[in-house]
Amino acid sequence: MTVRVIRMAATFRQSKYGVMLRNKYVLTSLIFLMWLLLFDQNNLNERRKNAREYNQLLEEKDYYQKKIEEDRKRIQELKTDNDNLEKFAREQYLMKKDNEDIFIIVDED
Repeated sequence: MTVRVIRMAATFRQSKYGVMLRNKYVLTSLIFLMWLLLFDQNNLNERRKNAREYNQLLEEKDYYQKKIEEDRKRIQELKTDNDNLEKFAREQYLMKKDNEDIFIIVDED
């Protein structure tokens, strides 16, 4: 078995890949690439995590921009129409007129 492994190693060493791996520039380049891909601060795994987080933040940005636009429209409605302002105040802050009573009904689901 060990003789077979030694022969395979000798055959590999004489092949074109074996000759290339013995070249110090190719070997140094391979080690450098492995270092960048696996151990560096910006390795592939970190890049994937950062890309995923970036996409999530873009989605959140779109969501909040839509909410801001809806709120701006709602504020504009409240500023221009007193009926909408009164309805909003009654629903959100439980405000009432002097001669009214408010009954709050709570559903226990």
